[in-house]
Amino acid sequence: MAGMTRTPTHALAQAPDLRRLALALPLGLVCFALAAPAQAANLCAGLPSYSVNPLIGGKPMDLCSLSARALLVVNTASQCGFTPQYGSLEKLHQRYQAKGLQVVGIPANDFGGQEPRKNADIGAFCQINYGVTFPVAEKLTVPLKTDPLFARLIATSREAPSWNFHKYLITPDGKVTSFPSMLDPLNPRVVQAVEAALAKGQ
Repeated sequence: MAGMTRTPTHALAQAPDLRRLALALPLGLVCFALAAPAQAANLCAGLPSYSVNPLIGGKPMDLCSLSARALLVVNTASQCGFTPQYGSLEKLHQRYQAKGLQVVGIPANDFGGQEPRKNADIGAFCQINYGVTFPVAEKLTVPLKTDPLFARLIATSREAPSWNFHKYLITPDGKVTSFPSMLDPLNPRVVQAVEAALAKGQ
């Protein structure tokens, strides 16, 4: 009988530890769930939200909450000497989309008035001339430096676009790598950075 009385006492002594363990598991799961959106938000270099309406490539999307392993944002224009880079961006998109790269073109008229077209004409131009299938957003209505996303990318990378087709590669850890307009998207420097970003995200 003495042994029987000691057993419940021992079980009661362990109960607080069991209760703490039971509470710890759900809290751990909650913390994990909260961590995921915070990581995704870093695809905008920490910006909480940035929605675009694609002229090409599907429904409205929030770039900050994408599940991609890396995001490549490019300020584009259709009457620029660098406009053929649309074709290179499409090839990059086709090569790495399945591995987690999201390419997004954001037309802007900041440099040389080289994007005078209206949104519908921009979309048609990209598809007809370069077979673009990656998302191309509506044209910016504000200067790049005052746009929330580009302002954040400029501040983080400490490099502002000096012309059309400047490229920013953003990874979920908040790192932003900047590439100048003259550097084609298929240049080994860009490709190696994309591959390194995708490998890091695995």
